[in-house]
Amino acid sequence: MTQIAGSSRTALALELWPGKAYPLGATYDGSGTNFALFSEVAEKVELCLFSDDAAGGTVETRVTLPEVDGFVWHGFIPNIEPGQRYGYRVYGPYDPAAGMRCNPNKLLLDPYSKAIDGNFDWNQSLFGYNFGDPDSRNDDDSADSMPKSVVINPFFDWGVDRPPNHEYADTVIYEAHVKGLTQTHPDIPEQIRGTYAAVAHPAIIEHLTSLGVNAIELMPVHHFANDSTLIDKGLSNYWGYNTIGFLAPDAKYSSNPNPGGQVQEFKAMVRALHEANIEVILDVVYNHTAEGNHLGPTLSMRGIDNAAYYRLVDDDKRYYMDYTGTGNSLNAGHPHSLQLIMDSLRYWVTEMHVDGFRFDLASTLAREFYDVDRLSTFFELVQQDPTVSQVKLIAEPWDVGPGGYQVGNFPPQWTEWNGKYRDTVRDFWRGEPATLDEFAYRLTGSADLYEHTARRPVASINFVVAHDGFTLRDLVSYNEKHNEANGEDNNDGESHNRSWNCGVEGPSDDPEVLALRSKQERNFLTTLLLSQGVPMICHGDELGRTQGGNNNGYCQDNEITWIDWASADTELLDFTRMVSRLRAEHPVFRRRRFFSGKPVGRRGQAGLPDIAWFTPEGAEMTGEDWGSGFAKSVGVYLNGHGIPDMDARGQRVIDDSFLLFFNAHHEPIEFTLPPKKFATAWQPVVSSAAPVAPEPGEPHQAGATVSVEARTVLVLRAESNPG
Repeated sequence: MTQIAGSSRTALALELWPGKAYPLGATYDGSGTNFALFSEVAEKVELCLFSDDAAGGTVETRVTLPEVDGFVWHGFIPNIEPGQRYGYRVYGPYDPAAGMRCNPNKLLLDPYSKAIDGNFDWNQSLFGYNFGDPDSRNDDDSADSMPKSVVINPFFDWGVDRPPNHEYADTVIYEAHVKGLTQTHPDIPEQIRGTYAAVAHPAIIEHLTSLGVNAIELMPVHHFANDSTLIDKGLSNYWGYNTIGFLAPDAKYSSNPNPGGQVQEFKAMVRALHEANIEVILDVVYNHTAEGNHLGPTLSMRGIDNAAYYRLVDDDKRYYMDYTGTGNSLNAGHPHSLQLIMDSLRYWVTEMHVDGFRFDLASTLAREFYDVDRLSTFFELVQQDPTVSQVKLIAEPWDVGPGGYQVGNFPPQWTEWNGKYRDTVRDFWRGEPATLDEFAYRLTGSADLYEHTARRPVASINFVVAHDGFTLRDLVSYNEKHNEANGEDNNDGESHNRSWNCGVEGPSDDPEVLALRSKQERNFLTTLLLSQGVPMICHGDELGRTQGGNNNGYCQDNEITWIDWASADTELLDFTRMVSRLRAEHPVFRRRRFFSGKPVGRRGQAGLPDIAWFTPEGAEMTGEDWGSGFAKSVGVYLNGHGIPDMDARGQRVIDDSFLLFFNAHHEPIEFTLPPKKFATAWQPVVSSAAPVAPEPGEPHQAGATVSVEARTVLVLRAESNPG
C-alpha cells in the first residue's frame, strides 16, 4: 500500500523481498537495505520511506513488511541506499490499561536507528492522547512533526586504527561535552566548532595530551530529544540525558549536513583521538528514554511494544516504573529490550571503535524487584559478552529507587564514579572536622568499598567535580547555588554542595580571597591527581571555568556552560600539567593493588611499610589520632620500593619514595620529617601554595621540620633511600 503525504503525487516504485530477521534495524549491504523491527504485539508493520519531491514537499511511501519471525518483522528492498529517511507505523492493540499503546497514526523512530535526521516539532500530533484528557485517544498523523531514521553507509576506512587499551591505573579521564569543549576555541574554524570534527582538531588534541589525558569521556552523544518544556522557556537540553536513539550519534554535533553524515564524522573523530593515544568513552543513558511517563509523547518504543521496552507498574499498567526521575525505566528484564542494550554496546565498540562506557544511573539496569542485583541478567550478559566485557565499564552507582546509593556494589569487572571520594575531599579541604580517616581511605583507593568485591584501587573513578554540580572555580567561589537562569526560581539543583566561597560569595576583587581560591583549586587538583585510583578532570576545571554559580547547567546551551577559552587561567593550566606529569612519571601514584601497611623486604634488610601515616610531630598515626575530630593535617609516606606490581615484562616496579603533607588547617603547621630509616633527605617537588614548582634547593634532612602553609599540600621526593 502506498500513501502520499505532502504536495507531491509521485510514489516510489519498489521491489520487496522477504529479507532477514537479523540484524535488527536498517542494514545496507551495497545493493539494498534490509529492515527489521521487533514487536511482539504488532498485527501489521508498515515501513515508511520518505523522499523529497520537485516542489519541496515530502513523499511518504508505505510498505507493509512481508515477513515475521520470532516477533521480528522484516523485508529487503533493493536499491535503497544510504541517506534514505524512514520510520515505522505499527498496527496493534491500543489498551493503555493493559500496557499497550499501538497507534499507526504515529510515525515511529526505529529503536535501532544508526542515524536520525530532523527535529521534533512538539505539538498535539506527537502524543497518543488529547491534551487535558489523558484517557482519550488522539489519531492525528505525526509524520510531518517527527525526525526520521536514516539508512547509513556502514563502510569507513579505519586505516590502521587500534584501541589504545590503557590500563585503568595508567588512565587519566577528561569528562567533556562536545559543544562546551570546542564552541569558543579560537584556533578551531568557526564552521566546525561544537562538533565531533572540532574534538578531533589538533588544538583540542594538543590540549588533552599536554594535560596527560589519555581518555576522553564524552557526555551523551546518543541521539536525544530536546524537551518541549525547555523549548517553551527558551532553553534547551544541553547535557543530553534524554536519549531516543541508542545506536545513533546525535546530528546536533555534526558539521556534515548530509543525513547520516554524522556517523562518518564521529568515526573520523575516534580515529584521530586514537592516533593521539586517547581513548573514547561514552556517557550512555540506557536507563530511560525521551518518551517520559504516561503523559509523554509517542516517538518510538512506546508505540512499537510498550510493555516489552518499559517497566510498567504491576497493578496498573497505564503507568511507568520510574527509578530515574525522568518518567520511565527501560525494561532490562525483557529479552528484546536487553538485546537492544547489548546490541547497542557491541555496535559502538565494533563499528564505532569506542573504548568504554560510563553508564548513567547504572543501578536502574540491574534492578530486579527492588535491590540492585549483582547477578542480574544485565550483568550476566555483560560478563559473558566477548566484546563488551573487554572495554572500560564505568557505573554511576546510584539512582532514585530504593537503596539508591550503591557505591561498591558492582561486579568485579566494573569501576565506579566514587561519589564518596568527591564528598570527602571537598569536606577535607573546607576544614570539616572528623574527616581524616575517611580522607585516608579515599586517598588510597577506597579499599573499604572495593576490596570485598575482588576489585582493585582502580575501581575507584576519583573526581572532585563532574558536569552535574559546581565547576571547580565555582566550588571555591560560592556557598549557595545560583540557578536563576534555569527558570525554576532557583529551586532546581543540589543545595548541599560542600562548597566554600573563601569569604565572599561570587566574584571578588579582594586579592586575599582570590589567592585563597586559587590555592584551593590547586589543592583539589593535586589531591585528585595523586590519589590512588583513576582521576577524572571535568572539562575546563584546569582553565578556571565558571558557570557563575549555576550548579545545574543541564538546560544552558550557551556561554554559561561553554568553556571560555579567551579567559583561560594559564597559571592553573600549567600547574595541572605539572602535577599530572608527576603522576605519569611515578608508578607509586598508580598502584594496581591496595596498600597493606605491612613491611616490605628491601635488599635483605628489615623493610619499611608500603605506606605510613604521620602526625605533624613526625610520629606514626595511632587509632586515637585518626579519631581526633579537630585533626586537619596528616602526612603520608609512599614507599617506592613497596609497589607489588610487575611491569609488562614481569619485572618488579621500583620507584622513588614520596612524602605528602596535607594541611587543611587555616594556619601554617610545622611538620617533622620521618626518621632516617625512611629516607636521609627530602626534596620538595610540588606545593599548592604556589602555581609553580618549588625552586630546587638544599634538600630537607630526615628529622628536620618543614613549614606547610595554611590550606596547602606539599609533596616531597626522597633524595636518597636507605639501604
